[in-house]
Amino acid sequence: MITPVIMAGGTGSRLWPLSRELYPKQFLNVTGDMSMLQQTVSRLSSIEHVSPILICNEEHRFIAAEQMRLGGFKHSGIILEPVARNTAPAIALAALQAINNANEGEEPLLLVLAADHVIDDELSFVSSIQKAKAPATSGKLVTFGIVPNAPETGYGYIKSGSELGDAYAVSEFVEKPDLETAKKYVASKEYYWNSGMFLFKASRYLEELAKYEPEILDICQQAIAAPSQDVEFIRVDAEVFETCPDKSVDYAVMEKTESAVVVPMDAGWNDVGSFSALWQVSEKDSNDNVIKGDVVAVDSTNNYIYAGSKLVSTVGVDNLVVIETKDAILVAAKDKVQNVKSVVSQLKAAERTEYKLHREVYRPWGKYDSIDNGARDQVKRITVKPGERLSVQKHFHRSEHWIVVSGTASVLVGDKTIIVTENESTYIPLGTVHALENPGKIPLEMIEVQTGSYLGEDDIVRFEDRYGRS
Repeated sequence: MITPVIMAGGTGSRLWPLSRELYPKQFLNVTGDMSMLQQTVSRLSSIEHVSPILICNEEHRFIAAEQMRLGGFKHSGIILEPVARNTAPAIALAALQAINNANEGEEPLLLVLAADHVIDDELSFVSSIQKAKAPATSGKLVTFGIVPNAPETGYGYIKSGSELGDAYAVSEFVEKPDLETAKKYVASKEYYWNSGMFLFKASRYLEELAKYEPEILDICQQAIAAPSQDVEFIRVDAEVFETCPDKSVDYAVMEKTESAVVVPMDAGWNDVGSFSALWQVSEKDSNDNVIKGDVVAVDSTNNYIYAGSKLVSTVGVDNLVVIETKDAILVAAKDKVQNVKSVVSQLKAAERTEYKLHREVYRPWGKYDSIDNGARDQVKRITVKPGERLSVQKHFHRSEHWIVVSGTASVLVGDKTIIVTENESTYIPLGTVHALENPGKIPLEMIEVQTGSYLGEDDIVRFEDRYGRS
Protein backbone atom coordinates (compact mmCIF):
# COMPACT_ATOMS: atom_id res chain seq x y z
CA MET A 1 0.00 0.00 0.00
CA ILE A 2 1.25 3.47 -0.87
CA THR A 3 2.04 5.80 2.02
CA PRO A 4 2.33 9.37 0.73
CA VAL A 5 5.07 11.41 2.40
CA ILE A 6 4.51 15.12 1.92
CA MET A 7 7.52 17.36 2.44
CA ALA A 8 6.13 20.67 3.69
CA GLY A 9 9.28 22.54 4.65
CA GLY A 10 10.60 25.78 3.16
CA THR A 11 11.94 29.22 3.98
CA GLY A 12 9.48 31.39 2.08
CA SER A 13 12.12 33.46 0.28
CA ARG A 14 11.39 32.89 -3.42
CA LEU A 15 7.84 34.29 -3.43
CA TRP A 16 8.39 37.09 -0.91
CA PRO A 17 6.43 39.12 0.12
CA LEU A 18 3.54 36.68 -0.43
CA SER A 19 5.53 34.00 1.38
CA ARG A 20 7.51 34.50 4.57
CA GLU A 21 9.76 32.32 6.70
CA LEU A 22 6.82 31.49 8.97
CA TYR A 23 4.35 31.24 6.06
CA PRO A 24 6.13 29.67 3.07
CA LYS A 25 4.58 29.13 -0.34
CA GLN A 26 3.07 25.68 0.27
CA PHE A 27 0.49 27.36 2.49
CA LEU A 28 -0.49 29.98 -0.10
CA ASN A 29 -3.50 29.87 -2.44
CA VAL A 30 -1.55 30.90 -5.52
CA THR A 31 -3.14 28.79 -8.27
CA GLY A 32 -6.68 28.10 -7.08
CA ASP A 33 -9.06 27.99 -4.13
CA MET A 34 -6.86 25.60 -2.17
CA SER A 35 -3.36 26.05 -0.84
CA MET A 36 -0.54 24.20 -2.57
CA LEU A 37 -0.39 21.76 0.35
CA GLN A 38 -4.11 21.08 0.05
CA GLN A 39 -3.80 20.61 -3.72
CA THR A 40 -0.97 18.10 -3.17
CA VAL A 41 -3.14 16.02 -0.84
CA SER A 42 -6.22 16.40 -3.05
CA ARG A 43 -4.56 14.98 -6.17
CA LEU A 44 -3.94 11.71 -4.30
CA SER A 45 -7.68 10.93 -4.39
CA SER A 46 -7.35 8.66 -7.47
CA ILE A 47 -4.56 6.60 -5.89
CA GLU A 48 -5.13 3.82 -3.40
CA HIS A 49 -3.19 4.91 -0.33
CA VAL A 50 -3.19 5.18 3.43
CA SER A 51 -3.38 8.59 5.08
CA PRO A 52 -0.25 10.62 4.31
CA ILE A 53 2.60 11.47 6.64
CA LEU A 54 3.51 15.16 6.67
CA ILE A 55 6.94 16.55 7.51
CA CYS A 56 7.25 20.20 8.40
CA ASN A 57 9.14 22.72 10.47
CA GLU A 58 8.19 22.99 14.14
CA GLU A 59 7.06 26.59 13.60
CA HIS A 60 4.70 25.61 10.75
CA ARG A 61 2.89 22.85 12.62
CA PHE A 62 -0.37 24.64 13.37
CA ILE A 63 -0.72 26.02 9.84
CA ALA A 64 -0.18 22.56 8.34
CA ALA A 65 -2.63 20.91 10.74
CA GLU A 66 -5.25 23.61 10.20
CA GLN A 67 -5.02 23.39 6.41
CA MET A 68 -5.43 19.62 6.54
CA ARG A 69 -8.48 20.07 8.77
CA LEU A 70 -10.02 22.76 6.58
CA GLY A 71 -9.49 20.60 3.48
CA GLY A 72 -11.16 17.63 5.16
CA PHE A 73 -7.99 15.54 4.82
CA LYS A 74 -6.81 12.86 7.22
CA HIS A 75 -3.16 12.19 7.96
CA SER A 76 -1.04 9.58 9.74
CA GLY A 77 0.92 12.12 11.76
CA ILE A 78 2.84 15.34 11.27
CA ILE A 79 6.55 14.85 11.91
CA LEU A 80 8.14 18.04 13.25
CA GLU A 81 11.71 18.83 12.30
CA PRO A 82 13.33 20.84 15.13
CA VAL A 83 15.93 22.05 12.61
CA ALA A 84 16.15 21.75 8.81
CA ARG A 85 18.48 18.94 7.73
CA ASN A 86 17.45 18.52 4.08
CA THR A 87 15.53 15.71 2.42
CA ALA A 88 17.61 12.60 3.15
CA PRO A 89 17.06 12.72 6.93
CA ALA A 90 13.45 13.88 6.52
CA ILE A 91 12.60 10.89 4.33
CA ALA A 92 14.42 8.60 6.75
CA LEU A 93 12.21 9.81 9.60
CA ALA A 94 9.12 9.27 7.45
CA ALA A 95 10.26 5.77 6.43
CA LEU A 96 10.83 4.78 10.04
CA GLN A 97 7.45 6.19 11.05
CA ALA A 98 5.68 4.47 8.13
CA ILE A 99 7.15 1.11 9.14
CA ASN A 100 6.05 1.75 12.73
CA ASN A 101 2.51 2.63 11.53
CA ALA A 102 2.17 -0.40 9.24
CA ASN A 103 0.37 -3.59 10.20
CA GLU A 104 2.47 -6.67 10.74
CA GLY A 105 3.64 -8.10 7.42
CA GLU A 106 2.89 -4.93 5.45
CA GLU A 107 5.60 -3.20 3.44
CA PRO A 108 5.00 0.56 3.12
CA LEU A 109 5.62 1.96 -0.34
CA LEU A 110 6.61 5.61 0.13
CA LEU A 111 5.39 8.17 -2.41
CA VAL A 112 7.54 11.20 -1.60
CA LEU A 113 6.04 14.49 -2.78
CA ALA A 114 6.83 18.16 -2.26
CA ALA A 115 3.92 20.23 -0.94
CA ASP A 116 4.64 23.17 -3.25
CA HIS A 117 4.46 21.80 -6.79
CA VAL A 118 1.84 22.56 -9.43
CA ILE A 119 0.57 19.66 -11.55
CA ASP A 120 -1.99 20.51 -14.23
CA ASP A 121 -2.65 17.03 -15.63
CA GLU A 122 -3.61 14.86 -12.69
CA LEU A 123 -4.50 11.88 -14.90
CA SER A 124 -0.95 11.79 -16.26
CA PHE A 125 0.39 12.24 -12.73
CA VAL A 126 -1.57 9.22 -11.51
CA SER A 127 -0.59 7.20 -14.62
CA SER A 128 3.12 7.74 -13.95
CA ILE A 129 2.70 6.64 -10.34
CA GLN A 130 0.91 3.47 -11.42
CA LYS A 131 3.76 2.71 -13.85
CA ALA A 132 6.27 3.20 -11.05
CA LYS A 133 4.63 0.71 -8.68
CA ALA A 134 6.05 -2.42 -10.32
CA PRO A 135 9.73 -1.37 -10.25
CA ALA A 136 9.33 0.11 -6.76
CA THR A 137 7.72 -3.08 -5.46
CA SER A 138 10.58 -5.10 -6.93
CA GLY A 139 13.09 -3.07 -4.92
CA LYS A 140 14.02 -0.23 -7.25
CA LEU A 141 14.25 3.37 -6.06
CA VAL A 142 12.07 5.27 -8.51
CA THR A 143 12.47 8.95 -9.25
CA PHE A 144 10.04 10.77 -11.50
CA GLY A 145 11.61 12.63 -14.41
CA ILE A 146 9.63 15.49 -15.91
CA VAL A 147 9.51 15.47 -19.71
CA PRO A 148 11.08 18.87 -20.53
CA ASN A 149 9.23 21.33 -22.74
CA ALA A 150 12.00 23.95 -22.78
CA PRO A 151 15.76 24.21 -22.14
CA GLU A 152 15.29 25.15 -18.50
CA THR A 153 18.45 26.21 -16.63
CA GLY A 154 16.80 26.34 -13.20
CA TYR A 155 16.39 22.57 -12.77
CA GLY A 156 18.74 19.65 -12.36
CA TYR A 157 18.45 16.89 -14.99
CA ILE A 158 18.36 13.10 -14.99
CA LYS A 159 19.89 11.21 -17.91
CA SER A 160 18.06 8.00 -18.76
CA GLY A 161 19.84 4.75 -19.60
CA SER A 162 18.57 1.36 -20.68
CA GLU A 163 14.83 0.79 -20.92
CA LEU A 164 13.25 -1.29 -18.14
CA GLY A 165 9.59 -1.64 -19.07
CA ASP A 166 7.86 1.62 -18.12
CA ALA A 167 11.05 2.87 -16.46
CA TYR A 168 14.64 3.56 -17.42
CA ALA A 169 17.86 2.96 -15.56
CA VAL A 170 19.33 6.21 -14.29
CA SER A 171 22.50 6.93 -16.19
CA GLU A 172 23.44 10.03 -14.20
CA PHE A 173 22.16 13.04 -12.30
CA VAL A 174 23.45 16.37 -13.57
CA GLU A 175 23.43 19.82 -11.99
CA LYS A 176 21.61 22.85 -13.36
CA PRO A 177 23.15 23.43 -16.82
CA ASP A 178 23.86 26.60 -18.77
CA LEU A 179 21.50 27.43 -21.64
CA GLU A 180 23.49 25.79 -24.43
CA THR A 181 23.88 22.58 -22.45
CA ALA A 182 20.19 22.60 -21.57
CA LYS A 183 19.32 22.89 -25.28
CA LYS A 184 21.44 19.82 -26.01
CA TYR A 185 19.76 17.90 -23.20
CA VAL A 186 16.28 18.65 -24.49
CA ALA A 187 17.22 17.87 -28.12
CA SER A 188 18.70 14.48 -27.15
CA LYS A 189 15.39 13.20 -25.66
CA GLU A 190 17.52 11.36 -23.08
CA TYR A 191 17.19 13.87 -20.24
CA TYR A 192 14.39 14.70 -17.82
CA TRP A 193 13.97 17.47 -15.27
CA ASN A 194 14.63 16.28 -11.75
CA SER A 195 11.26 16.62 -9.99
CA GLY A 196 12.29 15.61 -6.48
CA MET A 197 9.41 13.08 -6.34
CA PHE A 198 10.05 9.41 -5.53
CA LEU A 199 8.44 6.02 -5.02
CA PHE A 200 10.22 3.24 -3.15
CA LYS A 201 9.81 0.75 -0.34
CA ALA A 202 10.53 2.27 3.04
CA SER A 203 12.82 -0.66 3.84
CA ARG A 204 14.76 -0.33 0.58
CA TYR A 205 15.41 3.35 1.15
CA LEU A 206 16.68 2.63 4.65
CA GLU A 207 18.89 -0.19 3.32
CA GLU A 208 20.51 2.09 0.76
CA LEU A 209 20.85 4.89 3.31
CA ALA A 210 22.60 2.45 5.66
CA LYS A 211 24.99 1.55 2.84
CA TYR A 212 25.93 5.07 1.74
CA GLU A 213 25.13 7.36 4.70
CA PRO A 214 24.99 5.19 7.84
CA GLU A 215 25.44 8.20 10.13
CA ILE A 216 22.20 9.76 8.87
CA LEU A 217 20.27 6.55 9.44
CA ASP A 218 21.75 6.00 12.90
CA ILE A 219 20.91 9.54 14.04
CA CYS A 220 17.38 9.38 12.62
CA GLN A 221 16.76 6.04 14.34
CA GLN A 222 17.88 7.52 17.65
CA ALA A 223 15.90 10.71 17.14
CA ILE A 224 12.60 8.94 16.50
CA ALA A 225 13.15 5.96 18.81
CA ALA A 226 10.93 7.46 21.52
CA PRO A 227 8.96 10.28 19.86
CA SER A 228 6.74 12.48 21.99
CA GLN A 229 3.18 12.56 20.70
CA ASP A 230 1.61 16.01 21.01
CA VAL A 231 -1.96 15.54 19.78
CA GLU A 232 -1.36 15.00 16.02
CA PHE A 233 2.31 16.03 16.05
CA ILE A 234 5.28 13.68 16.26
CA ARG A 235 8.27 15.32 17.95
CA VAL A 236 11.71 13.79 17.53
CA ASP A 237 14.66 14.23 19.88
CA ALA A 238 15.92 17.72 18.99
CA GLU A 239 19.40 17.37 20.49
CA VAL A 240 20.03 14.16 18.58
CA PHE A 241 18.55 15.35 15.28
CA GLU A 242 20.59 18.57 15.32
CA THR A 243 23.74 16.45 14.92
CA CYS A 244 22.49 14.93 11.65
CA PRO A 245 24.36 15.74 8.42
CA ASP A 246 22.54 18.13 6.08
CA LYS A 247 22.20 16.20 2.81
CA SER A 248 19.62 15.87 0.07
CA VAL A 249 18.24 12.48 -0.90
CA ASP A 250 19.94 12.84 -4.31
CA TYR A 251 23.40 13.37 -2.82
CA ALA A 252 22.96 10.85 -0.02
CA VAL A 253 21.35 7.97 -1.93
CA MET A 254 20.01 8.44 -5.45
CA GLU A 255 23.32 9.43 -7.08
CA LYS A 256 25.11 6.50 -5.44
CA THR A 257 22.68 3.60 -5.52
CA GLU A 258 22.70 1.02 -8.30
CA SER A 259 18.93 0.62 -7.90
CA ALA A 260 17.84 4.04 -9.17
CA VAL A 261 15.36 4.14 -12.06
CA VAL A 262 13.44 7.01 -13.62
CA VAL A 263 9.80 6.98 -14.72
CA PRO A 264 8.88 9.78 -17.14
CA MET A 265 6.08 12.16 -16.14
CA ASP A 266 4.43 14.62 -18.52
CA ALA A 267 1.80 16.18 -16.30
CA GLY A 268 2.16 19.95 -16.55
CA TRP A 269 4.57 20.00 -13.61
CA ASN A 270 6.04 23.21 -12.23
CA ASP A 271 7.79 23.76 -8.92
CA VAL A 272 6.69 27.44 -8.92
CA GLY A 273 10.14 28.53 -7.86
CA SER A 274 9.66 32.18 -8.81
CA PHE A 275 7.02 34.75 -9.75
CA SER A 276 7.87 34.22 -13.42
CA ALA A 277 7.02 30.54 -13.01
CA LEU A 278 3.83 31.50 -11.19
CA TRP A 279 2.94 33.80 -14.10
CA GLN A 280 3.44 30.88 -16.51
CA VAL A 281 0.99 28.57 -14.73
CA SER A 282 -1.69 31.19 -13.93
CA GLU A 283 -4.72 32.27 -15.96
CA LYS A 284 -4.07 35.47 -17.95
CA ASP A 285 -6.24 38.25 -19.37
CA SER A 286 -6.26 39.43 -23.00
CA ASN A 287 -3.05 41.42 -22.39
CA ASP A 288 -1.24 38.44 -20.86
CA ASN A 289 -1.51 39.93 -17.38
CA VAL A 290 -2.13 37.77 -14.34
CA ILE A 291 -4.44 39.83 -12.11
CA LYS A 292 -5.09 38.99 -8.47
CA GLY A 293 -7.20 41.26 -6.28
CA ASP A 294 -8.29 44.87 -6.80
CA VAL A 295 -6.22 45.89 -9.83
CA VAL A 296 -6.65 48.47 -12.61
CA ALA A 297 -4.13 47.84 -15.41
CA VAL A 298 -4.00 50.39 -18.25
CA ASP A 299 -1.84 49.75 -21.34
CA SER A 300 -0.03 47.10 -19.32
CA THR A 301 1.10 43.73 -20.67
CA ASN A 302 2.78 40.49 -19.56
CA ASN A 303 2.65 41.39 -15.86
CA TYR A 304 1.93 39.51 -12.64
CA ILE A 305 -0.01 41.95 -10.42
CA TYR A 306 -1.22 40.98 -6.96
CA ALA A 307 -3.23 43.34 -4.74
CA GLY A 308 -3.61 41.90 -1.26
CA SER A 309 -5.27 44.75 0.63
CA LYS A 310 -5.31 47.92 -1.51
CA LEU A 311 -6.14 49.09 -5.02
CA VAL A 312 -3.09 48.63 -7.27
CA SER A 313 -3.01 50.44 -10.61
CA THR A 314 -0.42 50.27 -13.40
CA VAL A 315 -0.03 52.38 -16.54
CA GLY A 316 2.12 51.51 -19.55
CA VAL A 317 4.24 48.83 -17.91
CA ASP A 318 5.41 45.51 -19.33
CA ASN A 319 6.99 42.35 -17.95
CA LEU A 320 6.77 43.37 -14.29
CA VAL A 321 5.90 41.64 -11.05
CA VAL A 322 3.96 43.90 -8.68
CA ILE A 323 3.05 42.43 -5.30
CA GLU A 324 1.18 44.37 -2.59
CA THR A 325 0.62 42.97 0.89
CA LYS A 326 -0.43 44.71 4.10
CA ASP A 327 3.16 45.45 5.10
CA ALA A 328 5.31 45.26 1.95
CA ILE A 329 5.37 46.02 -1.78
CA LEU A 330 7.59 44.35 -4.38
CA VAL A 331 8.17 45.73 -7.87
CA ALA A 332 10.52 43.62 -10.00
CA ALA A 333 11.32 42.89 -13.62
CA LYS A 334 9.80 39.50 -14.39
CA ASP A 335 13.11 38.19 -15.73
CA LYS A 336 14.95 39.25 -12.54
CA VAL A 337 12.71 37.73 -9.89
CA GLN A 338 15.26 35.06 -8.96
CA ASN A 339 16.99 37.91 -7.10
CA VAL A 340 14.07 38.35 -4.68
CA LYS A 341 16.09 36.17 -2.31
CA SER A 342 18.58 39.03 -2.04
CA VAL A 343 15.86 41.30 -0.67
CA VAL A 344 15.01 38.70 1.94
CA SER A 345 18.69 38.36 2.88
CA GLN A 346 18.99 42.12 3.39
CA LEU A 347 15.83 42.25 5.51
CA LYS A 348 17.14 39.39 7.63
CA ALA A 349 20.55 41.05 8.05
CA ALA A 350 18.81 44.26 9.14
CA GLU A 351 16.74 42.24 11.66
CA ARG A 352 13.49 43.44 10.15
CA THR A 353 10.42 41.30 10.79
CA GLU A 354 9.07 41.44 7.22
CA TYR A 355 11.25 38.52 6.07
CA LYS A 356 9.72 36.29 8.72
CA LEU A 357 6.14 37.36 9.42
CA HIS A 358 3.16 38.80 7.66
CA ARG A 359 1.38 41.65 9.38
CA GLU A 360 -1.46 39.17 9.76
CA VAL A 361 -0.22 36.18 11.78
CA TYR A 362 -2.04 32.85 12.15
CA ARG A 363 -2.13 31.03 15.47
CA PRO A 364 -3.77 27.72 16.45
CA TRP A 365 -6.56 29.67 18.17
CA GLY A 366 -7.15 32.10 15.28
CA LYS A 367 -5.13 35.08 14.06
CA TYR A 368 -4.07 38.65 14.77
CA ASP A 369 -3.38 41.63 12.53
CA SER A 370 -0.99 44.37 13.73
CA ILE A 371 -2.90 47.32 12.33
CA ASP A 372 -0.89 50.15 13.94
CA ASN A 373 2.46 50.58 15.73
CA GLY A 374 4.06 53.40 17.68
CA ALA A 375 7.10 53.82 19.91
CA ARG A 376 5.17 52.75 23.03
CA ASP A 377 1.88 51.47 21.64
CA GLN A 378 0.57 48.80 19.28
CA VAL A 379 -2.94 48.04 18.04
CA LYS A 380 -3.99 44.55 16.96
CA ARG A 381 -7.19 43.12 15.56
CA ILE A 382 -7.61 39.67 17.12
CA THR A 383 -9.86 36.85 15.88
CA VAL A 384 -10.45 33.86 18.15
CA LYS A 385 -12.20 30.80 16.73
CA PRO A 386 -15.25 29.39 18.58
CA GLY A 387 -14.23 27.19 21.51
CA GLU A 388 -10.55 28.20 21.37
CA ARG A 389 -8.47 29.71 24.15
CA LEU A 390 -5.21 31.64 24.30
CA SER A 391 -2.62 30.62 26.86
CA VAL A 392 -2.70 31.66 30.50
CA GLN A 393 0.07 34.26 30.49
CA LYS A 394 1.52 37.50 31.73
CA HIS A 395 3.75 40.30 30.41
CA PHE A 396 6.51 42.25 32.17
CA HIS A 397 6.63 45.33 29.93
CA ARG A 398 3.13 46.06 28.67
CA SER A 399 -0.49 46.49 29.69
CA GLU A 400 -3.42 45.72 27.39
CA HIS A 401 -6.87 47.15 26.75
CA TRP A 402 -9.34 44.80 25.02
CA ILE A 403 -12.48 45.98 23.17
CA VAL A 404 -14.90 43.35 21.85
CA VAL A 405 -16.19 44.15 18.37
CA SER A 406 -18.33 41.03 17.89
CA GLY A 407 -18.88 37.77 19.71
CA THR A 408 -18.32 36.98 23.38
CA ALA A 409 -15.09 36.82 25.37
CA SER A 410 -14.43 34.94 28.58
CA VAL A 411 -11.53 36.80 30.20
CA LEU A 412 -9.38 35.66 33.12
CA VAL A 413 -7.82 38.66 34.91
CA GLY A 414 -5.85 37.68 38.00
CA ASP A 415 -8.14 35.41 40.00
CA LYS A 416 -11.40 36.60 38.40
CA THR A 417 -13.18 35.47 35.22
CA ILE A 418 -15.50 37.93 33.51
CA ILE A 419 -17.67 37.86 30.37
CA VAL A 420 -17.13 40.71 27.91
CA THR A 421 -19.59 41.16 25.05
CA GLU A 422 -19.94 43.38 21.98
CA ASN A 423 -18.98 47.04 22.53
CA GLU A 424 -17.65 46.29 26.02
CA SER A 425 -14.02 46.39 27.14
CA THR A 426 -11.62 45.29 29.86
CA TYR A 427 -8.13 46.22 31.02
CA ILE A 428 -5.15 43.91 31.70
CA PRO A 429 -2.60 45.64 33.97
CA LEU A 430 1.13 45.02 33.46
CA GLY A 431 2.30 41.85 35.20
CA THR A 432 -1.22 40.43 35.69
CA VAL A 433 -1.90 36.79 34.84
CA HIS A 434 -4.63 36.64 32.21
CA ALA A 435 -6.24 34.53 29.48
CA LEU A 436 -8.77 34.96 26.69
CA GLU A 437 -11.32 32.40 25.51
CA ASN A 438 -14.17 32.36 23.00
CA PRO A 439 -17.01 30.39 24.62
CA GLY A 440 -19.47 31.24 21.85
CA LYS A 441 -20.55 29.78 18.51
CA ILE A 442 -19.25 32.59 16.27
CA PRO A 443 -15.73 34.03 15.88
CA LEU A 444 -14.69 36.52 18.55
CA GLU A 445 -13.44 39.78 17.01
CA MET A 446 -11.68 42.26 19.27
CA ILE A 447 -9.28 45.18 19.24
CA GLU A 448 -6.25 45.00 21.53
CA VAL A 449 -4.36 48.16 22.44
CA GLN A 450 -0.95 47.50 23.95
CA THR A 451 1.07 50.17 25.77
CA GLY A 452 4.46 49.83 27.41
CA SER A 453 8.22 50.09 27.13
CA TYR A 454 8.61 46.87 25.11
CA LEU A 455 5.96 45.34 22.82
CA GLY A 456 7.75 42.33 21.31
CA GLU A 457 6.03 38.95 21.02
CA ASP A 458 8.71 37.42 23.25
CA ASP A 459 7.52 39.42 26.29
CA ILE A 460 5.32 36.57 27.40
CA VAL A 461 5.37 33.98 30.17
CA ARG A 462 2.97 31.10 29.57
CA PHE A 463 1.68 29.16 32.57
CA GLU A 464 -0.82 26.93 30.77
CA ASP A 465 -1.40 26.29 27.07
CA ARG A 466 -3.56 23.71 25.30
CA TYR A 467 -1.28 23.86 22.23
CA GLY A 468 1.91 22.71 23.98
CA ARG A 469 3.65 26.11 24.06
CA SER A 470 3.94 26.60 27.84
